[in-house]
Amino acid sequence: MMRKFAALAVLMLGLGQTPAHAEDRVTLGWGRMFTNDTLGDGNDRWRTGSYTVSRVRGISWSGQAPASFGEVLEFRARAEVVAPANLLVQPPGDRRYAGILSFGIHTHVQREAWQVSAGVDLVVTGDQTGMSKIQGHLHDILGYPEPVVAANQIGNAFHPTLVVEAGPEIRLAPDVTVRPFVEGQAGLETFVRAGVDVTLGAYGRNALLVREQVTGQRYRAVVGETDPGLTFTLGGDVAHVYDSALLPDGGAAVLSDTRTRLRVGLGWQGEHASAFYGVTWLGSEFDGQREDQVVGSLSLRLQF
Repeated sequence: MMRKFAALAVLMLGLGQTPAHAEDRVTLGWGRMFTNDTLGDGNDRWRTGSYTVSRVRGISWSGQAPASFGEVLEFRARAEVVAPANLLVQPPGDRRYAGILSFGIHTHVQREAWQVSAGVDLVVTGDQTGMSKIQGHLHDILGYPEPVVAANQIGNAFHPTLVVEAGPEIRLAPDVTVRPFVEGQAGLETFVRAGVDVTLGAYGRNALLVREQVTGQRYRAVVGETDPGLTFTLGGDVAHVYDSALLPDGGAAVLSDTRTRLRVGLGWQGEHASAFYGVTWLGSEFDGQREDQVVGSLSLRLQF
């Protein structure tokens, strides 16, 4: 069934495209976001770190996504480390270490007020990703403990993953928007999610905003208006989780079927640079998780 979903997603991304259109594509923008618990509660555990990069290709950008699937394509890559609370000794009942690499293609459309994104990612897990070695080298440089628990990490596997999100953008004032949304994912983790994002300010206006996987924070993949100033964002969502390859059946950590996130952020736009910093509260993802987690997210952009 998952293969059929992935094939359908790839077919959908190519609908309406001709060879001439493919040749006329240009890079419309780049987006990136770094998320780490050292920018939040300072603890090296659970959803400990990730880095996401997006490259958007299309014919042009008019301040909103086109109405046809496949005209604007986002090529997305993500690296992530998930870890138990102790990197030296596996705590009883805690989740296992997981190294994750993900490569995907997504399309974005807008029809009237409704913004829709859909895509497919190939998510790679296990020692084959090399993420535990990278974390080990970084920790050695910074004087932190190496991830000994990676010896028992989630195994090598490939997880085709389909994700779809839809929601209307409701503009209450020129710089005030509310966007309720629903999201569904099938693959590495299978869930349905509903939430809302509120933006107070011009940061992200007429831009393509892409949702970061771990926190739900949104970053600019195509820059819209660049009026200098500050923007405040807040949001939250609740997911019903059906299964997760990161918390497999029969493991010491038992998957929670409900997952909650709350987030705030501050965007700054200057004359030649911009920055976004957000903080996200992550509810427990498995039964027995002794407390919640707070992570921070950072996105920087320099314009020359």
